[in-house]
Amino acid sequence: SVALQYHHHCRRRPFYFHHQIIMEVESGTVKLVSKEGDDFPVDIEVARMSELVKGMLEEDCDDDDVTEIPLPNVKAAVLRKVIEFCQHHREEPMTEIEKPLKSAQMAEVVQKWYADFVSVEQVLLFELILAANYMDIKPLLDLTCATVASMIKGKTPEEIRKTFNIANDFSPEEEAQVREENKWCEEP
Repeated sequence: SVALQYHHHCRRRPFYFHHQIIMEVESGTVKLVSKEGDDFPVDIEVARMSELVKGMLEEDCDDDDVTEIPLPNVKAAVLRKVIEFCQHHREEPMTEIEKPLKSAQMAEVVQKWYADFVSVEQVLLFELILAANYMDIKPLLDLTCATVASMIKGKTPEEIRKTFNIANDFSPEEEAQVREENKWCEEP
């Protein structure tokens, strides 16, 4: 049939048949290219965890065996971690993160591997958040944002400022006024 010939010719693009999207099971490799121009060959199924990459693959209808996907907003060191996450997630999907967080300890929120994965320097953690957001990888975004939330959970404003190295730009009078105005939302 014409639809099957089209699908065979352009196996990365979905086609519509009786209102259903039919996708061939992807096999092969895609090269993710970092900001610095480093190539990372990745299994297409792993790369498709990124909605951004998935969309680019569906738009790409050439017959090359290997497609390059430029990711100019993602540094090589960060992309390496993103790929590590996606590969592991394929083998052992992360448990759903309950909201609000039940604990400030990530090991009590997700499996050990994921808790260890986000036990990194703050700079890298925030770069992972930005990469997960840019590449549209929901489980990674959930994990990294929950990690930041766990760093805030149960802390005073002063402790939060210290944790994230945030300068207090309120005068003592302004801070007292803000505390007074927001007394209603504090826990008893």
